[in-house]
Amino acid sequence: MISDQLNSTEYHTYYKSYIDNAADIDIVKGLKRNLDEHIEFYLKIPSLKHSYAYAEGKWTIKDILLHIIDTERIFSYRALRIARHDTTPLAGFEQDDYVVNGNTKNRTLENLLSEYKAVRQATIALFESFEINQLKCIGEASGAPISVRALGYIITGHENHHNQVIVERYL
Repeated sequence: MISDQLNSTEYHTYYKSYIDNAADIDIVKGLKRNLDEHIEFYLKIPSLKHSYAYAEGKWTIKDILLHIIDTERIFSYRALRIARHDTTPLAGFEQDDYVVNGNTKNRTLENLLSEYKAVRQATIALFESFEINQLKCIGEASGAPISVRALGYIITGHENHHNQVIVERYL
């Protein structure tokens, strides 16, 4: 279990389920595996389901994919700043505002997948550039300590979590 590899002071308990849901002990391997698996996963979803929400006020499948993209961008940015020893506390973000203003109604799933792929490739390159001492750096985000390596695991585990939700509630 990945959380056994991390010290509990490296992340807020809120993120434990995401860390436990990460694909591999190696961050980059998990990111690479998810890139291929999740593109394939989304391509298998029937087009009639792309704008489907299982209940009033819930996100559509395209909204979820955009949320995954936005969250990965934010968490990668946090990882970069912390790895470069920027000690400025990093603010949280309101995920619902991002989705509401994400314009997924006017975007195709293919367009979103293209963006997802670009973001993921950038994330992989970023995490491949980190040395072990950078991965262990701890900063502050959303009012709590977070390490660079915890952020890498959270990116993968967060994506895995949402895809499980899609399987359970949308398909």
